[in-house]
Amino acid sequence: MIQDKAMQDKMMNAFAEQTKNMVNPLRKINALLVENMEKMTDFQLEALKAYSHMGLSQMKQATEVKDADTVRDYSASQAELMSTLSKKILEDAKTMADMSMEFKAEVEKILEESRAQAFNKASEETKAAAKPAAKPAAGAAAK
Repeated sequence: MIQDKAMQDKMMNAFAEQTKNMVNPLRKINALLVENMEKMTDFQLEALKAYSHMGLSQMKQATEVKDADTVRDYSASQAELMSTLSKKILEDAKTMADMSMEFKAEVEKILEESRAQAFNKASEETKAAAKPAAKPAAGAAAK
């Protein structure tokens, strides 16, 4: 009866440890995901603000067009805006890609650490299980 209780406790402790080992990487990935979403949201809000500012600036300039000279100036500013906008879009796309790659690398790091811990734990358990099995075999040979 006492052995059953001890065995049950050992199994429950092993189960709790395995659950902890499974949940820790998920918890880390979840925290990383939330952090990444926050960074991307902040970045996108700032980008939207910049794009909106560009658009409003052009609308204000359009309202100031009154004659041929201001039309020419406005047209020149449109070409400049398109160049600036193209550069900004490319920079923003690169920044988003970099953020995504950083997130991917962090997730891979967490998964690799988890895999290594599980492998080390399994190796330790295999060695521990093999030691008691070796002793009776050696004792049986001595008899």
